[in-house]
Amino acid sequence: QVQLVESGGGLVQAGGSLSLSCAASGFESIFSIGPMGWYRQAPGKQRELVAIISSGANTNYANYADSVKGRFTISRDNAKSMVYLQMNSLKPEDTAVYYCNAKHRRSGYDYWGQGTQVTVSS
Repeated sequence: QVQLVESGGGLVQAGGSLSLSCAASGFESIFSIGPMGWYRQAPGKQRELVAIISSGANTNYANYADSVKGRFTISRDNAKSMVYLQMNSLKPEDTAVYYCNAKHRRSGYDYWGQGTQVTVSS
């Protein structure tokens, strides 16, 4: 049974930093995990992509939403099946529930974590 477990959310003042972590388990092997990413959903809004990172043979490629470029950094540790999101210069509009996502490399099925709340006060 695949599970994604996020940690690291919380309350921070504008301009501050938070780091999120997500541990994936239950995949047949670490090579079964394709792209991993972070999405967020604010109250009354649709879930949106924050950042996504692929798993190349030697290099991981990352893409970011325009709203977080230069402030957020996504990374992953393939050996540990983990993905991270470092969030700097946080703004009140970054307030949302942040969800970890992992795509099965062969089937393309999307797995989701339970979400972690990030609240940025002004």
